[in-house]
Amino acid sequence: MTRKELINKAKRIKAIVSDVDGVLTDGSILYGSGDVELKRFHTHDGLAVTLARAAGLKVFLISGRSSAALLKRADEIGVDHLWQGATEKGRIFDILVEQQHLSPAEICCIGDDLPDLPLLSRAGLSVSVPNAAPDVKKAVDLVTGRNGGEGVLREVVELILKARGKWREVLGAYRA
Repeated sequence: MTRKELINKAKRIKAIVSDVDGVLTDGSILYGSGDVELKRFHTHDGLAVTLARAAGLKVFLISGRSSAALLKRADEIGVDHLWQGATEKGRIFDILVEQQHLSPAEICCIGDDLPDLPLLSRAGLSVSVPNAAPDVKKAVDLVTGRNGGEGVLREVVELILKARGKWREVLGAYRA
């Protein structure tokens, strides 16, 4: 895909759907004492949600796993909706199209592993991380420069906002 084609796809995006483990995290699962599951998130992704929402984009998270840590992070950064324990990610894509009144071309999906393929294959803009499964990387429009857990969502939001001509506008809130 050419850079021009990528920018044209990014211009149409109104919603971002991201997998969690392997995209917003490095894919590791850490267990503390008892049943405590720990996850490490990047602060750049939290600000990415703020920037996206300021520009009128919706942000959704989907995880095949369920954890209190993810619920806390999703609430903290203010995503539009979080699905946990999602075993049929393609069905969630259908729900988004129907309930959010979006066309597939208006949805950007980010994933890293095989269960994400039903989302990625239907998205207007599909994205994976460099350390994604090889079949996933072959199926997407863009492989990010950042690995999972290193600010991938931020990279994607910046691309979309720049393509839509909104980057300077949201950046203005941070200039003195």
